[in-house]
Amino acid sequence: MSDAILSVRGVTKTYKGGTVALKPVDLDIRRGEIFALLGPNGAGKTTLISVICGIVTPSAGTVTVEGHDIVRDYKHARRRIGLVPQELSTDAFETVLATVTFSRRLFGRSGHSGYIEQLLRDLSLWDKRNSRIMELSGGMKRRVLIAKALSHEPDILFLDEPTAGVDVALRRDMWRLVHRLREGGTTIILTTHYIEEAEEMADRVGVINKGELLLVEDKAALMNKLGKRELDLALVEPMSEVPPEFADWHLTLDDEGRRLRYTFDATAERTGIPSLLRRLNELGIAFKDLETSKSSLEDIFVDLVEARA
Repeated sequence: MSDAILSVRGVTKTYKGGTVALKPVDLDIRRGEIFALLGPNGAGKTTLISVICGIVTPSAGTVTVEGHDIVRDYKHARRRIGLVPQELSTDAFETVLATVTFSRRLFGRSGHSGYIEQLLRDLSLWDKRNSRIMELSGGMKRRVLIAKALSHEPDILFLDEPTAGVDVALRRDMWRLVHRLREGGTTIILTTHYIEEAEEMADRVGVINKGELLLVEDKAALMNKLGKRELDLALVEPMSEVPPEFADWHLTLDDEGRRLRYTFDATAERTGIPSLLRRLNELGIAFKDLETSKSSLEDIFVDLVEARA
């Protein structure tokens, strides 16, 4: 892919005990996109990120960041990456300003106070700049991790379960910052259990399960291709069961028999809705309201994982 900022080719990871954490993964990340990697616990999300960031050595395969091999040219590749890990690991006795400035200098950047100040202000940390890390709340410590990851102005930012266990205010601030970073050209890769956030934020989605990358799709294309629609009919009289005359439509009852639900493929040439409504009329089954809704990214994710289980 010509506009790829990061390329993963044939990456696998098998631990000494024989546990296969990653099956061969091929993945290109586009410059300036927000890419969401979704998967249940133990799916391999963190392992894949750790390999790309040079924390875990792959068993096979290569990773290049803007053409720099993550193993052979580690310093140049790693310099382009910022990582916000799941774990809150910071130097408890350092001040916020000192630890963020130190992180910046680790990558050969000068202790440019203007950039650091703006970064801390963006993360609502400027007023805490002289506080020691140990004095901060969990949410504030998470903000410090983000500041450390961004301290050297990376081209790619990894957010590993960034909003797990954080307060609503931090989550809101974080997504505001993510939008601002993307507008400035930063490529964002995130793993999350909050699928509604991925649905709102991501340009593309990858689904990983049991170490296997099941698919990578533009979010809109994925939802169009795999998304189902539901037709809900609010019945005038409740039903105890679906009449056998409706076997062709595979209907279900909900709301104690007061709602009849038909799930259909919106992309199909024939949805079956007109014939369903005609059949209802023929059988004298009245409804007072109807509405359609499309499945969410979460529905698609669950279907995919269950299908490969």
